[in-house]
Amino acid sequence: MKAWILHEVGKIQLEELEKPVPGRGEVLIAVRTAGICGSDIPRIYETGAHTHPLIPGHEFSGVVEAVASEADAAWLGKRVGIFPLIPCRSCPSCANKLYEMCRHYDYLGSRRNGGFAEYAAVPVECLVELPDNVTFAEAAMLEPSSVALHAVRRLELHREDSAALFGLGTIGLLIVQWLCNMGLQDVFAVGHDPGHGKMMRQVVSDGYRYKNTDRDQRTEHNHQLDEAAAWILEETKGEGVSVVIDCIGTSDSIKSCLDCVKPGGQLLAVANPKGDVFLDKQTYWKILRKQIRLVGTWNSSFCHSKEDDWHTVKQFCSSGKFRLRELITHSLAFDQLLHGLEIAGDHAEYHNKIMICKDIF
Repeated sequence: MKAWILHEVGKIQLEELEKPVPGRGEVLIAVRTAGICGSDIPRIYETGAHTHPLIPGHEFSGVVEAVASEADAAWLGKRVGIFPLIPCRSCPSCANKLYEMCRHYDYLGSRRNGGFAEYAAVPVECLVELPDNVTFAEAAMLEPSSVALHAVRRLELHREDSAALFGLGTIGLLIVQWLCNMGLQDVFAVGHDPGHGKMMRQVVSDGYRYKNTDRDQRTEHNHQLDEAAAWILEETKGEGVSVVIDCIGTSDSIKSCLDCVKPGGQLLAVANPKGDVFLDKQTYWKILRKQIRLVGTWNSSFCHSKEDDWHTVKQFCSSGKFRLRELITHSLAFDQLLHGLEIAGDHAEYHNKIMICKDIF
């Protein structure tokens, strides 16, 4: 088979290697679609993976082509999405089925071979069978959609709440969709590219207000984030919003969140920080004096229950209540992965989700 192999930081190349043989408790997936995640860029070009050589890619879908055990034969030919986290099932978090907080987890695409390949060996326990009306491309987006839902579920939300979200990458746009699906009528969204506003109009019909900051939010102090916070305060007549969500992950974005959240409100930290995050004394005081509930979130829940994040997302996609195809701005052939990584890494053109596909859809 062909696979994209990361040998060391910055060295990823398309190679031929043996098709994996599924081991005990595993199946062989013929990969049909794989998405490029924002975390793939630093993993490939800056920090490296946990082990090398490695096939990256943790957002993917495909068809079960082979099984290791006859007990799993019912999966043969099934169209599936794949939960990439492989829990140890022995730590305290796993004992409580909080697998996303497993202390000794494995992970497809960062700790073991993932989906940037024609085939992948995947644990049976990680499979999600797809409804007929959910495409492979949508299935490859089950992972970020579940991460976004998991984040929203960490909040204490009421329909009368107002919310502000800073950062409109894939996760941010998905979170806005979830907030509007849950009935919030007053949502403020702040992005840094005109493409964000256009994408918002495609995936959310109403219930939100949008502001564009016109610059990269991960640079030195961003005064336009200050302006965005001031805009939210003006729009709310100085009251602020009850929920702020940080999908940028910088000192400036945290400060802006705390500037426009009302006393007794909630701050949800979602973004993976690109560097160290610092809070000056005045910003820290706001957490205390406003009595802000600070909430963290990580990954998503998957425990083969219809209420877990993955199965909830699958149900929403199947029912047509959630829009995923619109978030896919680029669909590339399998051998064009490097081009996709370049688009995602240099931000030379607007992009949201970039997919590599066995069959262009």
